[in-house]
Amino acid sequence: MKSKVQRSQRGYIAFAPLLPVAFGALAGSAAAQTSLPPVVVTTPSPVIRTPAAAPPAPKAAPAPQRPPGSAAPAAQASPPTAESAVAADRTGEPPPGVLIVAEQAFVPVTIVPGREVLAETGANLADSLQNRPGISATNFAPGSSRPVIRGFDTYRVRVQENGIGTHDVATLSEDHAVPIDPNAADRIEVVRGPATLRYGSQAIGGVVNATNGRIPEMMPRGGFSAVVQGGVSSVDSGRDSAFKVTGGAGNFVAYADSFERNSKDYNTPLGRQANSAAQANGHAVGGSFVGRDGYMGLSFSRYASLYGVPGGESAEKRVRIDLERTQLQSRGEWRPGSFGVEAVRYWLGHTRYGHSEIASHDDEDEIGSRFSNRETEGRVEVQHMPVRTILGELRGAVGVQLGRRAMEGKSFEGDSLLDLARTRSTAVFLFEELQLTRQLRIQGALRYEHNTVSGNGVDMSEPTTPLPVTAERTFKPVSASVGALYDLPAGVVLRGTAQFTERAPDAAELFSKGLHEATGTFEIGNPFLGIERARTFEIGLRRAKGAFRFDASLYHTTFKGFIFKRLTGLDCGEELATCQSVDPASTEDELRELRFAQRDATFYGAELIGQLDLAKLWTGTFGVEGQYDFVHAEFSAGESVPRIPPHRLGGGVYWRNANWLAKVGMLHAFRQDKIGLSETPTNGYTLLNAELSYTQRLPGNTYVPELTIGVKGDNLLDDDVRNHVSFKKDEVLLPGANVRLFGRIKLN
Repeated sequence: MKSKVQRSQRGYIAFAPLLPVAFGALAGSAAAQTSLPPVVVTTPSPVIRTPAAAPPAPKAAPAPQRPPGSAAPAAQASPPTAESAVAADRTGEPPPGVLIVAEQAFVPVTIVPGREVLAETGANLADSLQNRPGISATNFAPGSSRPVIRGFDTYRVRVQENGIGTHDVATLSEDHAVPIDPNAADRIEVVRGPATLRYGSQAIGGVVNATNGRIPEMMPRGGFSAVVQGGVSSVDSGRDSAFKVTGGAGNFVAYADSFERNSKDYNTPLGRQANSAAQANGHAVGGSFVGRDGYMGLSFSRYASLYGVPGGESAEKRVRIDLERTQLQSRGEWRPGSFGVEAVRYWLGHTRYGHSEIASHDDEDEIGSRFSNRETEGRVEVQHMPVRTILGELRGAVGVQLGRRAMEGKSFEGDSLLDLARTRSTAVFLFEELQLTRQLRIQGALRYEHNTVSGNGVDMSEPTTPLPVTAERTFKPVSASVGALYDLPAGVVLRGTAQFTERAPDAAELFSKGLHEATGTFEIGNPFLGIERARTFEIGLRRAKGAFRFDASLYHTTFKGFIFKRLTGLDCGEELATCQSVDPASTEDELRELRFAQRDATFYGAELIGQLDLAKLWTGTFGVEGQYDFVHAEFSAGESVPRIPPHRLGGGVYWRNANWLAKVGMLHAFRQDKIGLSETPTNGYTLLNAELSYTQRLPGNTYVPELTIGVKGDNLLDDDVRNHVSFKKDEVLLPGANVRLFGRIKLN
C-alpha cells in the first residue's frame, strides 16, 4: 500500500535573501514561477565547552586568512588534505579567469573559487566541475548529479562539506541528490591520490570538498563581512539567490547564510525536457570562540529540495524526490606549540537525512519509497612539531576517525531496496613528510580500518531458489601510499605517487534486494563480496606561477575484485520472485535486474590543463588555454567497464585586466563506442561557451564593497548533448543553449 502525500506549503522557515536591485524583483517572484508544487509527506519522519577566553588579537593587525583545518604558517607543510593541500592558494580569491594550480600538493588538485561557481547555472556541485579534466557527472536529473572522477563514482568518490561527509544516500542511486547547493560554497576542491587516505577507503577515486565559513576560524576585518549574490538563466527560467554574513566582537564570531533556487523544465534542441524542474532552499547558522592559539565552533544547517526525474516512465508518472537534511557540525583547532605538539584538530558531524520518491497515479500523488540515513562522523588529528633528522626535517600527523551509520530504503509497493543496515567504522591513519634536500620532498601515508556492516540480504547462488540472509560482515582494510616532489628549473615541479588501497564493500553493495522505481531497476546485492583492492601509480608535472601555468598527470590503476553493477539481461516485477524473465514481451515486468558483482579491472588515463599569457593588449592580458583528458577502463577478459567518460579536448582564448574578464572556449567530447554489456554507443558533442564579466572594488573606509556582474553563455551551438556516464543518456538530452546573468556584492 502506497503512503499518501499532501500538497501544501512546507512547514519550515526559509530566509528571504536581500538582493541588489538588479536581482530583487527576479528573486521575489521565483517561488511563483516553479512548476513543481510543494509536497509534505504525511507519514511520521523517523553544549560545547570552550576554553578560557584569550586576549583578543590587536584590531590593527588582523590574522591572515588560513585554510580550514590548517595550522599556523609554520605548519603548512603538514600532510596534504582537502583543506590544507591548497593552503598556498588561500590568501585570497585569485583574479577571475586565472588557472589555479596547487603548488605544494603531492597530488593533483582541482580548485574552483566561488566567483566561478557563481557563473554556473546548475544546482549541484557536479555542474561546477563536470567540464574540468578528469571530472564528469552522472547527470541523472537537474536536481541530482554526482561527480565522477577518473571514471569512478558512488562508493569511490567522497563528497563532503568542511571536512565532514554529506551523509546522504546519493551513493545508493544516481537519482539521489547531494545536499550541498553551490551557492553555499565559498570554493570547491577536488583532491585525488594519496591525500584521500585521510578520509577513508570509500574515497579511493577522490574527495570533493565544499568549503564555507559556517564555523568561523577568525574575526573578519573590521568585525563584519557579507556577501549577497544571485543569478537568472534562460534555458530553464531559473532563479537563484543567496546571502552570507559574518560578524563578531571580542572572541566570539557568528555566521548565517541562506539560499534559494527555482527552475522550470529546461529546453533542449528537441524541445522541453519534461519533468526536469527543480527547487531547493536552505539556511545555516554558526558561531566560534576564536583565541590566539586556535578556535572552537559549532554550526547547524538545513537543506531541502524537490526535483523531478526526467526520461521515460519517470516523466510519464511525474516521479519526484522530496528531500530534507539537517546537519550539526563542530570543528576546532588548538596550537599549543609545546610538548612536541604543533596542532590538534577535530571535526565532528551528525546528520539526519530523509527523502520520499513520489509518483502520480490517476492524478493522485503517492509515495513509492522512502529513504533515510542517520550518521555520525568524527575525526581527530595531532600534528607533531618538526623533527630534525640526519636525512632532513620531518613533519607529520596521526589521526583517528570514527563513524556510525543506519541507512534504510523502504518501498510501499514491493520488495524494499534496502532493509535497515548498520555500519560501524574505526580507523587510524598516519602522514609523514620528509624534506630530503631543497629540491626533494617525500611523503608516506598509512591507514588501517575496522568496519562492521550488518543487514538483511539474499543469497543468489541458485537464482531459481534465492535464500534470505541475515549477516554481519567485518572487514579490515589496510591502505598505504608514498609520494615525492622534486623542484625542476623554471618553477616546474615533478611529482610521483604510488598507492595501495583496500576498500570494504558498502552496505548497499552487500544487502540490496528490491525495486528502485526512479532508475527502473531491481537491484540485488551480494552478501559474500570481498575487499576491493587497487594499486595506483601516477606521475605529473605542474607550474603554478608565471605566464605559462599548467598541471598534467598520467595514472594507472589495477583492481583486484572491482565491485560493479551488472545488468543481467533479465527483467523483474516488484518482487524478487518475478526476476526470471528473459523476454520482456512475455510478462508485465518493467524493471531491469541489476546485480552487484566483482571482477578484476584496469583503469588508466591522462589529464592536462594549461594557460598561456601571450601578450599585453590595451590595459590587460591576452592569452590562450587548453585541456585534454581521457580514461580507459576494461575488465581482465578485455570487456569495457560500463559508463566510462569519452576523450575530451578543449581550448579557448581570454582577455582580462583588473576589472574585466572576456573568454570564449570550446570543449569537444568524442564518440564513446567502448561500451560495456547492455550499453549503447554515445555520439560526441561540442560545447561552445563564452563569458563577459566586470568586477569593481568600490571606495570605502572601514569596509570595501566589491561588485561583480557578468553574463555567461553555455552550449551556444545548441548541440545535442548526451553524457555517456548517465544512466538516462538514451532518454534524456542535457540542456540546450543557455544564457546566465549573475551578480555579487561583497563587503569586507
